[in-house]
Amino acid sequence: MRGLLRLVLLLVSGAGLAAPDSAYSQSWPARPVRIIVPFPPGNGTDILARLMMPKMAQGLGQAVIVENRGGANGMIGAEAVAHAAPDGTMILFTSPSTHVTSIFLSKNLPYDPIKDFTPITAAVEPVTVMTINPSLPVNSVKELIEYAKKNPGKLNYSSPGVGAVFHMSGELFKLGAGVDIVHVPYKGASPALAGVIAGEVSIGFNSLASVLPHLRSGKLKVLAVLEAKRYAGLPQIPSIGEVVPGFVKPASWFGFFGPAALPPPVLARLHEEIVKTLNAPDVHAKIDELAMTVIGNTPEQFSVMLKTGIDQYGRLIKAAGIQPE
Repeated sequence: MRGLLRLVLLLVSGAGLAAPDSAYSQSWPARPVRIIVPFPPGNGTDILARLMMPKMAQGLGQAVIVENRGGANGMIGAEAVAHAAPDGTMILFTSPSTHVTSIFLSKNLPYDPIKDFTPITAAVEPVTVMTINPSLPVNSVKELIEYAKKNPGKLNYSSPGVGAVFHMSGELFKLGAGVDIVHVPYKGASPALAGVIAGEVSIGFNSLASVLPHLRSGKLKVLAVLEAKRYAGLPQIPSIGEVVPGFVKPASWFGFFGPAALPPPVLARLHEEIVKTLNAPDVHAKIDELAMTVIGNTPEQFSVMLKTGIDQYGRLIKAAGIQPE
């Protein structure tokens, strides 16, 4: 009888514990949800957040507002979310610049990218490519490597700045291919791409979306996609891993975070609505047009992805001799 009584008490107490979570999940959100984009309007994260906003509002039954808080390479907006109340009404939509590269490039980071945030999901990954100016007498990655080895130190590549994902892509290519090419930092992705088009530099690592118009006009050649496999939209272009074994593109996701200690029911609801929005046919079609691929992984998977990216960037930045500022 005592065993039976204990079982009944456990079942009753368990039901009592489950009820608040269920009620919390159903009643949340009682206020508008703000998506903090820590970059200026027009950035890739900003475009995607505004694309997702109406569907998320519909699913949550509450207004969703996109708020740009640019500055300090995204750190201002990220810090605001790190210090926000963990009620799910302020979340961050960002790139690795605030949670991966910032660790190695900033001496005084005003938040801890791991401890001060709750990963929700890595939403999308932009398709990235290796480009060259058509004047360079090569037509494949293999030919480029051969040419670079015959001309050490004479080829160069552009990036949006020191420590940017495209800088790290160039360093990874150098290490994997065993070539000596010179990094030329520009102030932003657009000037870096323009430098390749103008022939100021020989090689570029760029988002496919920014490259497509110039590929079609013949102003650029695309030698490879920096993905694990070929991109369905350009099946004739090889993956760089086909030529440089072991090449794993540096982290380039756009992902959602909440403040630390986000309640599990709220985390589950946010994850559900974000992933549902990403996979809505009209939203998914627009993401395809932007040359991005949907990820929509679990919070646990995103956490692993974040830590893996930090480890990879740490190795590359050490190899490149980059010092924090």
